[in-house]
Amino acid sequence: MKLLLDRISLAFNAVTAAYVGFFAYFAPRTWYDTFPGFGLRWLPQLGPYNEHFAKDVGAFYLAFTALSLVALIHARKQAVALLAGAALLVFNGLHFLYHLTMLHMYEPLDQALNVVLLSLLVVLSVILVIPARSQARVPAP
Repeated sequence: MKLLLDRISLAFNAVTAAYVGFFAYFAPRTWYDTFPGFGLRWLPQLGPYNEHFAKDVGAFYLAFTALSLVALIHARKQAVALLAGAALLVFNGLHFLYHLTMLHMYEPLDQALNVVLLSLLVVLSVILVIPARSQARVPAP
């Protein structure tokens, strides 16, 4: 069960990071003006457009995509899932905390979506750092 949860977590992290990464790196102005898409706009409220910043965001999200995909391929190795989970938890946790302080800049729907989606990424990252239960049973003395 733990392996399945790890794979789901890594796959979800990879897909969401790839979406942000490719969008921000290869179309930085469009990403800034229209992210997350679907008629919503979450970035202009946070400050002026900066191409360097947008491309850096794209680059590190693409790095998280690579990390998540490599860990997904090697998910049976607990150390790999733990390392990926630790890196993703640091980023996703700090990213979530920052956005909690900026909710006042958004409409209620955007506030709710920010909290739900970003907290989901934190929960999925936590799953990766929880150790699997040992399968070996020690007989009682």
